Amino acid sequence: MPVDLLPTPPCAELHLHIEGTLEPELIFELAARNGLDLPYDSLEDLRARYRFTDLQSFLDLYYSNMDVLRTEADFTDMTRAYLRRASAAGVRHVEMMMDPQAHLVRGVPLSVSVGGVWAALARSEEEFGISTELIAAFLRDHPVAEALEVLEELLAMGAPIIGIGLDSAEVGNPPSSFIDLYRRAREAGLRSVAHAGEEGPPAYIEEALDLLQADRIDHGIRCLDDPDLVDRLVREKVPLTVCPLSNVRLQAVPGLAEHPLPRMLEHGLNISVNSDDPAYFDGYVDDNFRAVQETFGLSRAQLALLAANSIEASFASAGRRAELLGEVRAWEAAGA
Repeated sequence: MPVDLLPTPPCAELHLHIEGTLEPELIFELAARNGLDLPYDSLEDLRARYRFTDLQSFLDLYYSNMDVLRTEADFTDMTRAYLRRASAAGVRHVEMMMDPQAHLVRGVPLSVSVGGVWAALARSEEEFGISTELIAAFLRDHPVAEALEVLEELLAMGAPIIGIGLDSAEVGNPPSSFIDLYRRAREAGLRSVAHAGEEGPPAYIEEALDLLQADRIDHGIRCLDDPDLVDRLVREKVPLTVCPLSNVRLQAVPGLAEHPLPRMLEHGLNISVNSDDPAYFDGYVDDNFRAVQETFGLSRAQLALLAANSIEASFASAGRRAELLGEVRAWEAAGA
């Protein structure tokens, strides 16, 4: 590691699945708490399974491990563990996604999953110095009717969500299938994001923008396959929440040296650096910043730009964004 490697600038994390922060140690702890038998002999056995060949191979383990989340306290402990680690990583604001459907199908009520996560988020700024927002992400490999039903349940219970997202297996599950879901979310005054262009084609990014009217695109790295789309994204300043270590671990790119992040910066795309599912990809936000800095030799100004992009693309209040942008400017000026 170079001796002049810079610390992570204060930033927002916009692409984070709370279920993807479930570390192996906590999986075993929660299994013991809930009297569950795990299909792993040891921590080492579980960690050995974190060798993914594609998105689906990761999702299979991801959903299996989720089974240990049974009580409100389980969800709270998981969320607080992430917030503690994120605070150490330099995160000052997080817009966290959770998958309510993945818990409902296991018989865990929304009041338990959402309530448990929110119990930690409600105290986050006081405890960890991190402001928060919660996004309900819907599973694109499940029927849209199911998603609509869950959204209505969330609205009826007054769930503290600021928006909705679209995640899970991308290929073969285009954004166009979820037009009605996103229309209903807009009617309810919610913001929206959508995974697109991770493994799926650039056309999925266009669908997410044109048909779903998404405010942000999660991933979006395949946009470089379509120069006209790149021009549009630059012109419209569409935020793309890039997750470098996730892309490598899921083999969306051959290796970090081949990651398109430098080219995306050169094109002037509005990108930020995020961790996605850090417990599975060996990388929280600071690990991602460190990796791209070390691999591509990014300057302090480029790191500050990535951080500023994350804050400006957030759904935080104007006052909070101004406060955090001031912290980024101070961080950048410290190297002058």
